[in-house]
Amino acid sequence: MFGSNRVKLDKDLLDKVKKYSAIAGYSSPEEFITHALEKEIAKLEEGGEDEEEIRKRLQGLGYIS
Repeated sequence: MFGSNRVKLDKDLLDKVKKYSAIAGYSSPEEFITHALEKEIAKLEEGGEDEEEIRKRLQGLGYIS
């Protein structure tokens, strides 16, 4: 699903992704991650925020530095 692209995740986070993707009925952790990212991106796109507001929000959440 990710092809040749790789994303590094903290071991504890990856363990949670594996656990909850199975509980939620996803076919794989990759499918769960893709769905979660698509939902978050859709929220950002429909929020009407400009790029700087999005950057500050993502920094506040610890996704970017």
